Amino acid sequence: MNIKVIKLNDISRIIINEPETYNSLSFKNLNDLIKVFKKLDDDRKTKVIILEGAGKGFSAGHNLKEVRNLKSKKKYQRLFNLCSKLMLRIVEGRKPVIAKVHGAAYAAGCQLVASCDLAYSTKEALFATPGVNIGLFCSTPMVAVSRKVNRKPMMKMLLTGEPIKANYAKEIGLINDYFPKSKLNKEVLKIAKKIASKSNITIKIGKQTFYKQLEMPLRKAYAHTSKMMTINMMAMDAKEGISAFIEKRKPVWKNK
Repeated sequence: MNIKVIKLNDISRIIINEPETYNSLSFKNLNDLIKVFKKLDDDRKTKVIILEGAGKGFSAGHNLKEVRNLKSKKKYQRLFNLCSKLMLRIVEGRKPVIAKVHGAAYAAGCQLVASCDLAYSTKEALFATPGVNIGLFCSTPMVAVSRKVNRKPMMKMLLTGEPIKANYAKEIGLINDYFPKSKLNKEVLKIAKKIASKSNITIKIGKQTFYKQLEMPLRKAYAHTSKMMTINMMAMDAKEGISAFIEKRKPVWKNK
């Protein structure tokens, strides 16, 4: 099984388990990841998803041996559309997704990191959009990465293909933080548990609203978020949360 799922109470870990191809995003792995994300999105018990890679690193992106053998415009288009479908599934899903990165996250692997809501890595992790080095500009990866990183550092990554280290990836906003390898799992689980302790319906409304308003002009964004806050306010958990705060007690979430 190339995609493994491990459930820890209300946290689900997705592991891309194909170290021999550096967890490449082949047709099979992309399809399997889309199915797994959909399943976990519909799973009431799962509140937070952690995405990681097995072996030496996170993901090297597309399987270049597979890409070389496609040989037709239709097949290339199918592959890149499928990859985009996975990224949209993560962004448009209801559950927060945390990328847990070690080793390298290159090309579509870097795109995968940028598509997740949060990202944490080891100190030694490397990130790159190196397509220019093989004559294939990282056009689809840049969609996700350029929405997290400012234009100048983004263009440098795209034009040079050079990898960046974890400390610089944090500085430019690609990842939230980095830790020694021995502490990464503990720190990622800590943040996942903190998010899982919140109201599920509140997180769902908030995540979907966040990405939608980012693409809107200012006036439309305020109109949309006012509407979504009103919908949120009608939920039982909002009433419970406000009452708990006023009464100085811990809220009991119904996730409704």
